[in-house]
Amino acid sequence: MLSYTAQKLLLLLKPETAHNISLSFLNRSADTPLEWLYKQKLTDNPVKVMGLNFPNRVGLAAGFDKDGEAIDAFNAMGFGHVEVGTVTPRAQPGNPFPRLFRIKSQGAIINRMGFNNLGVENLKKNLLSRRSTGLVGVNIGKNRDTPIEKAKFDYLHCMDTIYNYADYITVNISSPNTAKLRTLQFGESLEELLHSLKLKQETLSNRTDRYVPLALKISPDLTREEVKSVANALASYNIDGVVATNTTLDRTNLSTVKYASEAGGLSGAPLTEKATLVIKLLKQHLRDNIPIIAVGGIMSARDAQNKFAAGAKLIQIYSGLVMKGPGLIKEINERIYR
Repeated sequence: MLSYTAQKLLLLLKPETAHNISLSFLNRSADTPLEWLYKQKLTDNPVKVMGLNFPNRVGLAAGFDKDGEAIDAFNAMGFGHVEVGTVTPRAQPGNPFPRLFRIKSQGAIINRMGFNNLGVENLKKNLLSRRSTGLVGVNIGKNRDTPIEKAKFDYLHCMDTIYNYADYITVNISSPNTAKLRTLQFGESLEELLHSLKLKQETLSNRTDRYVPLALKISPDLTREEVKSVANALASYNIDGVVATNTTLDRTNLSTVKYASEAGGLSGAPLTEKATLVIKLLKQHLRDNIPIIAVGGIMSARDAQNKFAAGAKLIQIYSGLVMKGPGLIKEINERIYR
């Protein structure tokens, strides 16, 4: 398969260079004869989650297509949903280069991108111009220079802008690459944010006559008690879903590996078990009341199966797509429905 060869060649390039080339190609090739390089026809295995009908259980995790440039191409790959973002109210460049590191020997990636994106208005334009009809979630965050005490206003602004163009919205309060962002996962900060988000959701739902589900994306570095506290808050405010998890700051067993000392969030195979544990804990507290979307270290069909066994309703991939290519989407779908 030519896409497999291209993916291997991309791994020879610097990570962010490879990423930018990939996105540019996918954007330009969608709905052209070149689409055959990655297009896959998957058998529909629909599932209803958060009131939405997903054609299959495998989605693209946020972070790969921050500005919604290649939604049509990712749909052609066979993803059951595509989560774009993280997007912020205003465009921002993110953290200084280099900020993306590939650890091929460990099947891992470290990033400290810092919510680099072209702003929520640009994303809205791209959502309006997409041709495919697949489900799209929008992952929203705060601008780097917004004080953490005023973070909720950034989230509310993003909700206002893209509510009518998203199938669901994910609130990212767990990236390790924006100062103090993870503090929003705790105590009164979390309660105030969830309260404001639900009020905004109700207002927008009444205005548009359209209910757009809200999910919260959480960290894998929470303690057991912190996971329980987050789960209780999700239930109290009737949040529609939870995305578990973001990247980790943990470098256990990686101390001697090149790039392990780089600052940023670690994703890929070293995150697999840690993310799965959070899913199991969430399932214990939430039962079947709030669906779990699993992301973190899904590098094979077996990893996906383990996430479902832990309690996930849907999964998302990122590092697995980088390391394995689009064939991983088909591999997972064929295995889980066998």
